[in-house]
Amino acid sequence: MDRRDEIRPGEVVVTAPEPHDAGLVFIGRIHTPWQSRSECPRQGRQDGPVCRIEILEPWVAALKGIENFAQLEVLYWLDKSRRDLVEQNPKHSGRTTGTFALRSPMRPNPIGTSLVKLERVEGNSLFVRGLDCLDGTPLVDLKPDHCDFSPNGRTGDFQKA
Repeated sequence: MDRRDEIRPGEVVVTAPEPHDAGLVFIGRIHTPWQSRSECPRQGRQDGPVCRIEILEPWVAALKGIENFAQLEVLYWLDKSRRDLVEQNPKHSGRTTGTFALRSPMRPNPIGTSLVKLERVEGNSLFVRGLDCLDGTPLVDLKPDHCDFSPNGRTGDFQKA
């Protein structure tokens, strides 16, 4: 057990209901230098190490055009995280905060999100900076940074600003 999984003073744990399948399909895996939560940064930095996002078939064709964007939003499943904390004691601060008021990976539905800098695309792999997850983390989705889009009223499509 990683020491960061321990219950800290003042934290509140609940008996979480059994998860129901939301129908998620993991579209790939994220490859980072971090093997444990204690090694992993709390927040990704766009000057951090280059990490690889591997897209699996049949989703590789969905990458078409992604190279046109400097930043991407990456959604991933924090599969190693606790799901039963409702109040947490961040950084052993001595005071507790509700899970929804924190960016902690320990959540009822452990979905992580990072805004990353796209360095390059090679086949089914994206090389990015700015991740903060463990090696092998399942990938939920990728989206261009929403700030790169503005609506086009005539067609209803979104075009790069």
